[in-house]
Amino acid sequence: MSHLSILPTVLHDETLLAQALQDLNFEVEWGGELQGFADDRQAVVLSIAATSQQRLGWSRQGDGSLALVGDLQRLGRSSSLQTLIAQITRRYALRQALRAASTELPNASVHLVH
Repeated sequence: MSHLSILPTVLHDETLLAQALQDLNFEVEWGGELQGFADDRQAVVLSIAATSQQRLGWSRQGDGSLALVGDLQRLGRSSSLQTLIAQITRRYALRQALRAASTELPNASVHLVH
């Protein structure tokens, strides 16, 4: 049985999240909804194909944060989900730091090298 779970995160900026996901070679799909078992549906701001059969998405919460949405029970059967979440979070933090640096040092050349 496929069940959608919602996991709170510290992420707030969907543009930075999309950039971080693209840095990790994910194709970002904006908007839409994820479907779980029966009528279990959740609207998302953006989503990615985490595996060939599973999608992860992020939905806006009342406090402005982005919550991770997906069939976390099915995806969590391996350690790959934890690794993926850690990679996304690190890349998001890097993008956030680069944005802050370019704001603080407007005359400096701050960019991401792959």
